[in-house]
Amino acid sequence: MQRMAIAERPNWQALADEYGFAYAMPDGQRYWDERAYYRFTLRQIEDDIEAGTSELVALCGEWAGRAVRDEEYLKRLNIPSTYWDWIARSWDRHDPSLYGRFDFVYDGKSPPKLLEFNADTPTSLYEASVFQWYWLEDRIKARVLPANADQFNSLHDKLIARFSAWPTAGLLHMTAFSEELEDRKNVEYMAECAGGAGHQVVLLDIASIGLDGSGRFVDEENREIKTLFKLYPWEWLIHEEFGSALPGSPTVWIEPPWKMLLSTKAILPELWKMSPGHPNLLESYYEGDPAASAIGRDYVAKPIFSREGANVEIRKGGVTVVAPEGPYDTLPRIIQALAPDVVFDGMRPVIGSWIIDQDPAGIGIREDAGLVTGNTSCFIPHAIVD
Repeated sequence: MQRMAIAERPNWQALADEYGFAYAMPDGQRYWDERAYYRFTLRQIEDDIEAGTSELVALCGEWAGRAVRDEEYLKRLNIPSTYWDWIARSWDRHDPSLYGRFDFVYDGKSPPKLLEFNADTPTSLYEASVFQWYWLEDRIKARVLPANADQFNSLHDKLIARFSAWPTAGLLHMTAFSEELEDRKNVEYMAECAGGAGHQVVLLDIASIGLDGSGRFVDEENREIKTLFKLYPWEWLIHEEFGSALPGSPTVWIEPPWKMLLSTKAILPELWKMSPGHPNLLESYYEGDPAASAIGRDYVAKPIFSREGANVEIRKGGVTVVAPEGPYDTLPRIIQALAPDVVFDGMRPVIGSWIIDQDPAGIGIREDAGLVTGNTSCFIPHAIVD
């Protein structure tokens, strides 16, 4: 694994506009950055990242099967008891899942270490699936990369294939908080993939979802929402005004209700408890657990729900060295051993390893000079060059 400097395409911003990558330069600041790329060998991809991802998929599945009837865990996630049977039924029915993203620290030598699992509402999908693939093709065509260069990236085709798991006879509704540009664009891309699988898609804002007198969710034209893809977290949705109607509604949800069991950093101490010493895990405990003293004075404290690095506190020698502010400061936290400090040319990459259903499907890389990957961290393409 190497971080390689490379000339950027002179027309990349025009291409981003053409392809609808509207958040490539938010507020004039680089998010997409192709002045460098990460170079991998095929062995690193297959034996370390892909194999590690498959290992964690299996562990998460095992934990979900245990957690679905673990009342202590459900209470810890602040899930009201009125939802517990609904979640269990979703798991017992094997309601299909669409996707997820494991975030790793990896140095190209040691096994990748899990920072967290974005099981419910992962973003940065379009740039991982489409735009970095176009970058690879263009760089090969310009002979900047060798003709045999490749990419760990089957996301687009696997997304289209996976959407066929849901019936195409009726409408497929897809929603997000549309004022968030990145969320809206991610959902628009997902809609293209669903369309490729034969679905007739209706896009709507999360605030436009209604509830009729019979307890059915409906859209702005009063059409029943039979299947809904939501880029909106379950931990928010169940506490919305209409949340109490969720268990009684016939709507099919993407992601399914059982994903609530995994879409939280609370899985980190649970996975460690289930498989202590696993090469892809970092030692983790709930804050306040006496066993957490085993980690020592160098650790990360993370709210069980947080996004873009908000309220993540890093301590070294017992002293806080970074603690970005955010809205999650009142939530319970987990304590996680510090990951190895992997630095390439002064930048710290985090590898997002995507799954479609349960299958590893590609990676996207965010990097930052700081210790926490946040919403200003850049996305860097990658290539496999043996």
